Amino acid sequence: MSTNERVRELGTWLRESKRTVALTGAGVSTDSGIPDFRSPRSGLWAKHDPMQVASISGFRSDPAAFYGFWSERFGALGQAEPNVAHRVLAKLEARGLVHAIVTQNIDGLHQRAGSRRVLEVHGTWRTARCTTCGARFDTLRLFDDVPPGASARERVPTCDRCGGLVKPDVVLFGEALADDFAEAERAVDRCDLLVVLGTSLEVWPVAGLAPRARAAGARVVVINREATVADQEADLVIHAELREAMQRLARELDVTR
Repeated sequence: MSTNERVRELGTWLRESKRTVALTGAGVSTDSGIPDFRSPRSGLWAKHDPMQVASISGFRSDPAAFYGFWSERFGALGQAEPNVAHRVLAKLEARGLVHAIVTQNIDGLHQRAGSRRVLEVHGTWRTARCTTCGARFDTLRLFDDVPPGASARERVPTCDRCGGLVKPDVVLFGEALADDFAEAERAVDRCDLLVVLGTSLEVWPVAGLAPRARAAGARVVVINREATVADQEADLVIHAELREAMQRLARELDVTR
């Protein structure tokens, strides 16, 4: 089948579905200027060791290096805008065609596009908390009082209540998934259609949601530019640029307005 025919088939399944869940990954946000992590040449992990800048052990052993990597990226995340994929998913939810979004992304762009039921299984960059007393903070405001030219150590945010080290509410390597993951499993168990968008499904346990949906009797659709480990088991695979596929789907379902 051509891409158009595959998108048309997905449109039919979405209309027929009683409960659809979308599972999104980094590829959904690349059109918003947010790089993914695992692309061989452009991914963040091609240039940086994730065990140093994205693990709980790295955060604890060298918080200055951790924040040296992430503080600039937090600023970029704050300026990013939702793209067509986020907006189409929000419109599908508003029409009752998508019932929940399970996302591996920490950027909050689904919510900014208008989606209401978003399960952030890897947490969020927008908030942070003290690792000692649990006080909560707005992540961007952590850096408001950092003077220009401050050293890397001076840029490490500490709690204004107890002086403890502050950590963003993102799930780092070596940590358990956010509480939203248990709810995501329940949503997948109840769905009759799982649409996987922009993720290679290489990271567990999130990668297990696709076979979990199939085991519960749901159809599984994969939309991704490149092949994924779920392709052979999926009921429908659409290999295309996500922007193009979502624009076609919006036209198919008349949610362009």
